[in-house]
Amino acid sequence: MSEITAVQRPPQPDWSAITAEELIAYRDAENRFRASDAARAVLGKPDADATIQWQEVDLPGRTLPVRVYRPKPGPVAGDAARTGLPLVLHVHGGGFVGTAAQCDWVTSHVAARLPAVVVSVEHRLLAPDSPLSDAIDDGWDVLRHVVGQAGEWGIDPARTVVFGESCGALISAMAAIRARETGLRLRAQVLVNPAVDVTATMLDHESVAEYGHSPTLAVPQLQLFQRLAVPPGADPRPLSPLYADDLSGLAPALVVVPTHDAVADHGRRYAERLRAAGTPTQLTEYPGAGHAFISTPGLAPQAEAARAEILDFLRTSLRDR
Repeated sequence: MSEITAVQRPPQPDWSAITAEELIAYRDAENRFRASDAARAVLGKPDADATIQWQEVDLPGRTLPVRVYRPKPGPVAGDAARTGLPLVLHVHGGGFVGTAAQCDWVTSHVAARLPAVVVSVEHRLLAPDSPLSDAIDDGWDVLRHVVGQAGEWGIDPARTVVFGESCGALISAMAAIRARETGLRLRAQVLVNPAVDVTATMLDHESVAEYGHSPTLAVPQLQLFQRLAVPPGADPRPLSPLYADDLSGLAPALVVVPTHDAVADHGRRYAERLRAAGTPTQLTEYPGAGHAFISTPGLAPQAEAARAEILDFLRTSLRDR
C-alpha cells in the first residue's frame, strides 16, 4: 500500500471539549500525517541539496529528539561546507500538535542555501502535564547544548541565530531574551507569525476578532493553547515575550506577519515593543496569507517570497563584521 493511501489525516476534533486522552490520540495521528509523503503536496518537498536526519540530544533529566539539516557537499554549498557553519536553531509551531518534519521545506532550504546547520527542536508539546515552560526550556537547553559542543556539531558558535514559527516563535523569542541575560551572543532572531502573549489579553487583539474563525487558526484552538500553556494559578507574564520587562540589547529581529491571521497583532505589537527598546527590528506583512503559511507552500503562494526574505535576512545578519 502506498504512503498516500496508508496515512490518512484525522478529522479535526472539537477543541472546546477535547479530553487529554483525545488530544494525545489526535496529535499522534496528525503528526504521523505531517511527517508522511502524503502531506508533501501541502507542506512542500525538502531541498534536494540538504541532508536530513533525526538525532538525540542528552539534556538535564531528559533526552530530546532534534531534526538536523546540513548542506550536501557540491556546487551549491561547496566541499568544505560541513564544518564551521552557522547554526540556525529552529523551533516548529503547533503548540499542542506539531513536528519538526512539517517544516522541512523551509528548514532544508536554509541549510542548503545559506548554508548552515539547522537544528530543529522536537520540543515537548503542550498537554495537561506539559506546560509551555517545558517547551521554552527545551528550546533554550538545545541551543546551549549545541553551542557548547560546537566542534562536534560542526558549527561556528559566533554565528548563531534562532528561528521560530507560531508557538515556536514564542520559544525562540524567549531564547533570545535568555541569551542576552546569560551573555550568549546571537546574530539574529526570525519570528514567523509569532504567538507571544499567553496572558489574559491573548484574545483581546483586533486580529483575533477579525480572523479568529480562520481555518488555519481559530479561537477554540487559541483557548486550548492558553489553558494548556499556563497551569492554574501560575503567572503567564514570564512566558509572554510581549510583556517582557526589558527587550533592549536583543539580537536583530525579522518579524514575519501574515495579515489574515488571528495572532497577527501579536507580531505587530511585539515588533513595536522591540523597536521601542532599541532592538533593530524589521516587520514584514504578507497580505492575504494565513497562519502557518510558510509551512504550507502548496496552499500559500506567499510562502516562497517569505522564505526568500528570511534567507536574505540571515545572510545579511551572518556576514562577517
